[in-house]
Amino acid sequence: MTKSELIEKLSDKHELLSKKESEAVVNVIFDGISSALVQGDRVEIRGFGSFSVRERGAREARNPKSGEVVEIPSRKTPFFKTGKELRERVDAL
Repeated sequence: MTKSELIEKLSDKHELLSKKESEAVVNVIFDGISSALVQGDRVEIRGFGSFSVRERGAREARNPKSGEVVEIPSRKTPFFKTGKELRERVDAL
């Protein structure tokens, strides 16, 4: 499902919301999650899952074309862990 499909589904399900209002709602939610992660906070949506930031340590890797060893610096990356209810719903398929 893409963002535009999510907006479409939201506006279809709630007839009081126009597509522009549905888009604003979706953008507010995504912006809120993004802002929290940028600040290093954790976002938990009960029954769905939680978003957090994990730090990947520095490491050495090889360039597959030349075989040269390349140093990769540490970095932070977003991480999503599914909630129990979502896992069970997906597993039931």
